[in-house]
Amino acid sequence: MQPFDYTVAPDVDAATRAGAVPGTRFVAGGTNLVDLMKLGVEAPAHVVDVNALTVRDPSLAAITDLPDGGMRLGALARMSDTGWDARVRERYPAVSESLLLAASGQLRNMATLGGNVLQRTRCPYFRDTGTPCNKREPGSGCPSIPGHNRENAVLGTSKHCIATHPSDLAVALAAFDATLRVRTPGGTDRAIAFTEFHLTPGDHPERETVLQPGEFITAIDLPPLAAARHSTYRKVRDRASYAFALVSAAVALDVQGGTVRDARIAMGGLATKPWRARDAERALLGGPATDANFRAAAEVALKGAVPYSENAFKIEMAKRTIVRALTEVSV
Repeated sequence: MQPFDYTVAPDVDAATRAGAVPGTRFVAGGTNLVDLMKLGVEAPAHVVDVNALTVRDPSLAAITDLPDGGMRLGALARMSDTGWDARVRERYPAVSESLLLAASGQLRNMATLGGNVLQRTRCPYFRDTGTPCNKREPGSGCPSIPGHNRENAVLGTSKHCIATHPSDLAVALAAFDATLRVRTPGGTDRAIAFTEFHLTPGDHPERETVLQPGEFITAIDLPPLAAARHSTYRKVRDRASYAFALVSAAVALDVQGGTVRDARIAMGGLATKPWRARDAERALLGGPATDANFRAAAEVALKGAVPYSENAFKIEMAKRTIVRALTEVSV
């Protein structure tokens, strides 16, 4: 690990000003950044600890109701606290499930929501500094395309990168049209639609989000959605605990009189960013909540998927996962 400066930010504006300096990283739970620093993937010159921000502003770690019936999740709220919160479990069960199915109990107690949606890929080539990686070293190549790619993406890929986004929570947030609240180094606030927050690799896989240097996520807003109460997060992985998704789906349905009034489908483990299947949702709207329609929607969701040498199985697995999740929330 290379030497670095370490400071504790006294408030959000101080943190954003410090974060705007090149080579600076924020740290809260540290469950992703510290690992990457040990591997040599990340080598920040300056680390800004943001945990103490909640002393001055407790809302940064709070879970609060919004006047419109939605919910605000503080970016420094811990995964475990949010996942077990009774209001979250009742009104946004897919969010709760996505958090409680992630990582391990110890990591969930440390990791924050803001850090979770910013975590970096688990592609083995990205994490091995002895191999090329366009995400880590732009222009060096993507060995995963001809090499080991079982865990990697079939949607949103490019000739430069096929790494998946690892967050479970981000899949549920994409399904529910969440909004990120962000403080800029200039002291102003801006809102970012969650589905527009992460970037597909294109020609620049090193660019992962639309955040600008120094910008700090302060909260995640969930809108009021009737369908959200009838939602679930299904995760398929190699072992039952402490494993990343091969395929996952966050789905929600609002069914009235046997007719689908609202449908939400987002997928994880399959794409280079949390993947919202809007065409599949539209295929369900106005029709009956039947197995045949669920299967048809799953086909639409995976249309355009491009498999590689080791991960073609993900396409059929994803279709079955979507159908199972939709069936579960339709009853």
